[in-house]
Amino acid sequence: MTGVSQRMIALEESATVAITARAKAMRAGGAHVIGYGAGEPDFPTPPAIVEAARQAALDPDNHRYTPTAGLPKLRAAIAAKTERDSGLVVAPSQVVVTNGAKQAVYATCQVLLDPGDEVLLPTPYWVTYPEAVRLAGGVPVPVPSDHSASYRVTVDQLEAATTDRTKLLIHVSPSNPTGAVYPADEVEAIGRWAAGRGIWVMTDEIYEHLTYGVEAPSMPVVVPEMADRCVVVNGVAKTYAMTGWRVGWLIGPPQIAEAATTLQSHLTSNVANVTQAAAHAAVSGPLDAVAEMRAAFDRRRQTMHRMLNEIPGVRCPEPLGAFYAFPSVGDLLGRRMGISTPHTSLELAAVLLDEIEIAVIPGEAFGAPGHLRLSYALADDELIEGLTRFQELITRSG
Repeated sequence: MTGVSQRMIALEESATVAITARAKAMRAGGAHVIGYGAGEPDFPTPPAIVEAARQAALDPDNHRYTPTAGLPKLRAAIAAKTERDSGLVVAPSQVVVTNGAKQAVYATCQVLLDPGDEVLLPTPYWVTYPEAVRLAGGVPVPVPSDHSASYRVTVDQLEAATTDRTKLLIHVSPSNPTGAVYPADEVEAIGRWAAGRGIWVMTDEIYEHLTYGVEAPSMPVVVPEMADRCVVVNGVAKTYAMTGWRVGWLIGPPQIAEAATTLQSHLTSNVANVTQAAAHAAVSGPLDAVAEMRAAFDRRRQTMHRMLNEIPGVRCPEPLGAFYAFPSVGDLLGRRMGISTPHTSLELAAVLLDEIEIAVIPGEAFGAPGHLRLSYALADDELIEGLTRFQELITRSG
């Protein structure tokens, strides 16, 4: 008897956090580990945003409780930013500010799902989605995609996975972990299918500004009839290099926003006022710093895509968004590397860390065995050195 509830025992630790922690521990021991694991920009938060937080910390009004759904000025600014960036027109009352976009995902599942409701979850998926669904009593239904389809699912695949218990589709573009971006015609097709089926959609748009030569249209903009059955999740973490500030939000129909606010009132109350002030400065300010980061990510993206595909046995579609590559490595499995012979991508990730001191995330974490996720949100020289180590290991292995 451990005393821990069964639902907690069944919950899996985030593999991205676990790998990153192990890599940091090795670095602390003196190893030159190059980490491709963490999903966060390697840039500091822009100075103007930090200054806004400093000023907010000095204001006594921010030393007390504030409205659960978020500071009114921030909710209004998020509504304005959403119209500016995606064309979606919403009222501030439809915005609920959360402790990071991860809490917005959790809240969406809690608000929408009853026990036994099924959730269509295209794979590869971000590690938190299936766990958030299960914690709400829902049933994740994987809908597989692969590198040959650039990791995008079709309406036919979604239809084949749908039953009379299907309540929600989780739609992510740009995608973590694959970098896939759905073009407008595919977003429209999926949205119209969901509308016709009466299925809710949660669309995660946290990487909306990190696209390369393409656009990532918002589903309720492309398919306006979905607005009443769609929850948009977003936040400041990726766009403004603010992962540690923990400010996200959900935007939904009034009844969903009200229910999410009630949930949050019992869960966390308001998000920290100082970080809300920082988020207000971010979403209200210019996108100049974002453009600079995107240019760096684009350069690294091209380098990583090229170097991965130069490794015999590795196949990697071009990532068009976010800051991840998701190569297929099935052809590397079963080959001896150093003193080990990995038979799964989980084992391969361990070999890469032990043999050549590079940290990657195995595809098992994303419902896609036989793959790896590598982030290119790291310095150019580190990125090249780590991939060179990878190339040399495979070349030596024959």
